[in-house]
Amino acid sequence: MELGFVSAILPELSFDEVCSIGAGEGYDCIEVMCWPPGKAERRYAGVTHIDVAAMDSAAAESVREALHRHGVGISGLGYYPNPLSHDPEEATVAQEHLRRVIQAAQTLGLSTVNTFVGRDWTQSVEANWPRFLDIWRPLVAFAEGRGVRIGIENCPMIFTRDEWPGGKNLACSPAIWRRMFDDIPSASFGLNYDPSHPTWMQMDAIAPLRDFRERIFHVHAKDVRVDRHLLNDVGILAYPLEFHTPKLPGLGDVDWRQFFSVLTSTGYDGPVCVEVEDRSYEGSLQARMLSLRQSARFLRQFIPESDGL
Repeated sequence: MELGFVSAILPELSFDEVCSIGAGEGYDCIEVMCWPPGKAERRYAGVTHIDVAAMDSAAAESVREALHRHGVGISGLGYYPNPLSHDPEEATVAQEHLRRVIQAAQTLGLSTVNTFVGRDWTQSVEANWPRFLDIWRPLVAFAEGRGVRIGIENCPMIFTRDEWPGGKNLACSPAIWRRMFDDIPSASFGLNYDPSHPTWMQMDAIAPLRDFRERIFHVHAKDVRVDRHLLNDVGILAYPLEFHTPKLPGLGDVDWRQFFSVLTSTGYDGPVCVEVEDRSYEGSLQARMLSLRQSARFLRQFIPESDGL
């Protein structure tokens, strides 16, 4: 198992600088953000540490040289848009760029691309399903043909009150994952599993490790604190950010000891990448770097360094 982090927390730094920080803080790998260059639509979006539109043999060699120089790897390429947006232009841009990310992964010799399924948040799951199949069957086939796996993160993508309760990602529950994998059974279609999301949704965050062991390609290490006094006041039908707060690993309600106990028992040996979304550590670059150091120190009790063994 390898310890990594998601590069979105260091948007102002170059790919080489991100690799340097990763190596300096003792990380094994990095999930590298590959958004199209431009303005971010929301927090943690719009970060481009590898420009896949400019990926050619020379660019690929430059990436490999940086990784070799710093002694870190890439856990996967990350791009998290809404390919099922009700805005046709937004959906088309997301789908086309996702194909570029998949192609770049093949060029770099990587096996994993992480993203969102997406959703038209103004419509029900049932109403979204035919379009989900129309768009995602060819996307998965595109990845499979290039030896790349797609890991879907299980975040509901609810960032504003207007997006509640539907959210912008269908793939937020085990019931939907089962249906997804039944309808698109490709071995190249799986999960980038984040235990913080089922935790704040009042679900068992451990059971999916067993139930979907063959479909977990990548893991995000993010914690969450559910403030019970607030939840008791507003109820589960309230806008979620009214009662939960993303935190660094070890500072929330995820039982990491139990999580890693079960994860290792399933045979998972892939990357576990810290995803920093803790506002308490966002005031400066120094604070964000400290968040990576603190997260690595906490998680190393569960993911020991190999020491070259």
